[in-house]
Amino acid sequence: MAVAGLTLALAATAGCDRAEATTPSTSDRVARGKYIVNTAGCNDCHTPWKMGEKGPEPDMARFLSGHPEKLRMPKVDLPPGHWMGAPYMTEFQGPWGKTYAMNLTPDVNTGIGIWTEDMFIRAIREGRHMGQSRPIMPPMPWTVYRNLTDEDLKSVYAFLRTIPAIHNRVPEYEPPCEPEEK
Repeated sequence: MAVAGLTLALAATAGCDRAEATTPSTSDRVARGKYIVNTAGCNDCHTPWKMGEKGPEPDMARFLSGHPEKLRMPKVDLPPGHWMGAPYMTEFQGPWGKTYAMNLTPDVNTGIGIWTEDMFIRAIREGRHMGQSRPIMPPMPWTVYRNLTDEDLKSVYAFLRTIPAIHNRVPEYEPPCEPEEK
């Protein structure tokens, strides 16, 4: 009888562990998000670069803080269809206008500190700033990242909430200039 009772109890609770295993712990989610951020190239544009002993390298003191607030590349007349990036890798100019890599730190005034998880996921899925406003402009590869799973995007968001908040107000997107009439 005791064996039958133990067997019944084990059978009744067997699914409980599996259900919990499908939802990662916060630390697992943060670790997964860190892995994705570090392998998906987020650092390439959202962390300003500096000249190191062996050449250009990310300035990790400004990790994911976006384009430096007071640094601007002069406007360059580019041939049609061409685009370019600044040496610090956070500012880009092309037929779409001028774009600046945004501050992904949890700073509430200049980063994504006021963003909800849902806003973050919608921004990546729909290519809209804060998930609802202006389009996210090139070269941000949101059309690639929108293919990440919900769990992957939740993990990225969870990791971004853990990094140091850096106050850095990134300049706003600048649309292309209208051609001058002759």
